Parts: sequence; structure tokens; C-alpha cells
Amino acid sequence: MSATPLQALPLDELRKRSSTKWRKYSDDILPFFVAEMDYPLAPAITRSLLRAVELGDTGYTPPEPGVREAFVDFAARRFDWDVDPQTVFWTGDVMMGVVEILRAVTAPGDRVVVTTPVYPPFFDTVEEAGAVVERVPLARTEGGWELDLDGIEAALAAGARAVLLCNPHNPTGTVHSRESLAALADLAARYGAVVVSDEIHGPLAHGVRFTPFLAASDTAAAVGYAVTSASKTFNLAGLKCAVMIGGGPEQAKVLRALPWEVEWRTGLFGAIANNAAFSAESDAWLDSLLVTLDANRHLLADLIAEHLPKAEYRVPDAGFLAWVDVSAYGWGDNPATVLRRRARVAFHHGPLFGEEGKGHVRINFACSPEVLREGIERVGALVAS
Repeated sequence: MSATPLQALPLDELRKRSSTKWRKYSDDILPFFVAEMDYPLAPAITRSLLRAVELGDTGYTPPEPGVREAFVDFAARRFDWDVDPQTVFWTGDVMMGVVEILRAVTAPGDRVVVTTPVYPPFFDTVEEAGAVVERVPLARTEGGWELDLDGIEAALAAGARAVLLCNPHNPTGTVHSRESLAALADLAARYGAVVVSDEIHGPLAHGVRFTPFLAASDTAAAVGYAVTSASKTFNLAGLKCAVMIGGGPEQAKVLRALPWEVEWRTGLFGAIANNAAFSAESDAWLDSLLVTLDANRHLLADLIAEHLPKAEYRVPDAGFLAWVDVSAYGWGDNPATVLRRRARVAFHHGPLFGEEGKGHVRINFACSPEVLREGIERVGALVAS
């Protein structure tokens, strides 16, 4: 890839931001915990938002905000995925979309499979929908992590009604193969279950092909829904907008029947920003981001080998989040607390991702190489002392 890497903003500029990453902890702590990036916005997004502010365009989101068309074009360009526009709808954020779909396709008390360790809101979202979490851990393999299809089949055979999939997976960065996704779809069809796929990290695959669940097979389209957003890829989490996609006419009918306020939760600035992010104008910025993150995921591997040689880290296939096992250092089940207090770095708490997260931290490497280096060196100094 010939794109030029992005340059992160300097720390003194970043600390002027008012978002969670820069307000939760004091300035002596380097933040790597939440999924916010340290880079300037894509220029097309900045132009669109500035124009809206200049116009005073701060009213209600219109019935047709352009999100459908923007996403369909983006999916075709970036994923070679032909999405029927009639199956695309929108809401405030990915977890809003997930909970509303689960409410529509499950009954109170139904069990929903989640593949731990997994993004912590998955647990709350299933419960908010009135369902019950059924944990089926990812299978650890020589090359990383995979869906435990035998475990998922056992859960479905025992009555689980849905699978809440993370594709690509957070926190491991696993990009599930087309074959694995198709096999999951076959299981769902066999047992009359539904798959809801969170694909927010899909545009951030590194050197491997991301397969949208609904594109994995005809069966996947027949049993599935996907929910995604430009928010992770383009650092827009504070601007509320996400996309819900049904695999076919029946799923589109379900999405169309959701309460009207599900669509109304979409913020106007969120729609404006997502449209700009999904446009071809932002492709060059995204290509540069991928170059930057690719370098950082490998830099982190080198830094860990140098300063934390007992830690276990598999370079992720996608995203900007690293899943690191530091249990060999004896910092307890939740090492992030110890490291924040003693090394002055804030990583995400491993146990929040499930039992498998004990002794782990999640590290956000969407920052400058210098900040990443300083963070790992601080932990390394703690080890050395």
C-alpha cells in the first residue's frame, strides 16, 4: 500500500479534547483504554461538519438522511459486497441497533450465544433485550482464535435462539474466515436461530480479507442481520449514527417494523459525518490510517518482546486494539488497575470481557509511535524494578 501514514496529534493538543479518553484520568496517565483514535479527522468529514455548523444545520435528522446510499456505495467499494438498499436502515449506534434487533427476534428469557472474550456491552445488550447470555468462548489455536463451532452447535441444540457475533472480533482482532462464517450460518439455519453480527471494525482489516457475515453465503443472508457504523474507523463515536442491514426481504421487514424512535435516535451530525466517511472522498484517508495501524500493531509486538517478554500478544488481523496476556507478571486478575496505579498507564480491564480476560489488558494502539513506546516502557520499568 502506497498511502502516506497519518500523523497523530501532539499530546498537548489531544489533551484539549473533552472526550472520555482525555477526561477520565489525570494528565499524568497515558490513556490506551477506550476505542478513540489520536488522528485528525478525515478532511471530508471536517468539511461537512464545518459546513453544517456554518449553516446552523442542527435540527432534526430527516427521514432520508442519505445513510443508506452512502453505506451501499462504501460496501461495494471496500468489501465488494452488493447490498440491496431496501435492506438498509439506521439508528443511533451499533449497540442500540443490536438490542432492538434482539428484542424483535427473541422472546424474554431466550438464550443468546456470545463468543467470549468479547466487547463488554455485549453482555448488557443481551440482558437489555430481555434475553440471557450463553457464553461460548472462542477456541484458541496455533494461529490465533476461531469460533468454537462445536460449542455453538451444542448451545443451539440445547435451545439458544440467537448468536451475537463480533466480526471482526473485539478484543482479539480476529477476522473470521468466510468458511467459518458460512458454517455458523448453516448451524443457525439447522436450529432455527438468528445471527446478529456487529461489524464495526470491518473496514480496518490488515492484509486479510474481511467477509461481512451476510455475504458469507446465501444461508447467512437468510438467517442474519448486521449492524455497523463509520464511528470506529473514522473516530466518530460521539456523533450518533449506525447502520442496520437485513440479509433479505424478511429481515428487512423486521427492521422496518421496529419502533419509529429507533430511527429517530440517529443524530443529524452523526448522519452527516457517516455520509462523508462512507464517501469515496475519504478512501485515501482510510488507506493512510490502515498503513499507520499496520505499523503500530507490529511496533507493539516489538515493544512487548523487548519490555514484557513474558507477555502473550498475537498481532491482530483487524482494528487498533491489542489483547495482551500479562498474567505471568503476577498483577492479579485485573492487571489494568495495578498498571494504572503503578505505571501511570490506563489499559482496558481484561475481566470485563469475560472470564477469559483475567490476567489480560486491552491496549489501544491508534496513537503516535512515541506515545505507544512510552506507555510500554513505563510498564517495562515497573517490571525491571
